Amino acid sequence: MGLVHSFETFTTVDGPGIRFILFLSNCPLRCKYCHNPDTWACKGKEYSVDDIVNEILKYKNYYKNGGVTISGGEPLLQIDFVIEIFKKLKKYNMHTAIDTSGITFNENQIEKFDELNKYTDLYLLDIKEIDDKKHLDLTGKSNKNILEFAQYLSKNNKKVWIRHVIVPTINLDKDDLIKTREFIDTLNNVERVDVLPYHTLGVHKYKELGLKYPLEGVRTPTSEEIKFAKEILGDKWWILKVYVL
Repeated sequence: MGLVHSFETFTTVDGPGIRFILFLSNCPLRCKYCHNPDTWACKGKEYSVDDIVNEILKYKNYYKNGGVTISGGEPLLQIDFVIEIFKKLKKYNMHTAIDTSGITFNENQIEKFDELNKYTDLYLLDIKEIDDKKHLDLTGKSNKNILEFAQYLSKNNKKVWIRHVIVPTINLDKDDLIKTREFIDTLNNVERVDVLPYHTLGVHKYKELGLKYPLEGVRTPTSEEIKFAKEILGDKWWILKVYVL
């Protein structure tokens, strides 16, 4: 059984084509710009693997050029649930993707991640801040596991789309953006880098939950700032490096 926050049956974000998005509950991060604080808690509706797969199969004809993405919260807190869903979906040749921060990566559980890789076509990986101290302030956690997970995926040649949310006064520092780009350039598997402008669409959720919004008064980035970040990070399709094992 898995703890589910919600799902969307038709969306064109979070992976290629038309997709089914499953949002799992619970997240160890407390990102200051998070627009889904309602997914943080370990609560939601319990579903079995078959419940989820049967729901997806109702619409499978629409996902021929798309697929299924599991997001959160942090989906890999429920890695066994994710593996079993993807394992069943692969019997129907469905494209599978995971939207993750990579924060749960642990080399002591490498067998779990190796098993996950067998059934996962694409990882949407958030690199929130390259500087560890700033990452700790922004999210409440170190970025050590995240960067190690990125390197692990590169070593195993798993396709990755990097996502980086830019927030004025928080992570638009030129040196940090350059360091982020330099880190991305060490990876062999990055197909795409998306620069995502910070927005305030989730502010009302904080009020509904009785929480103080951490970035009160912080503006959204200007078009010039977005262009600046894109020029450094490269918000474009990448040509995968070809290398001989």
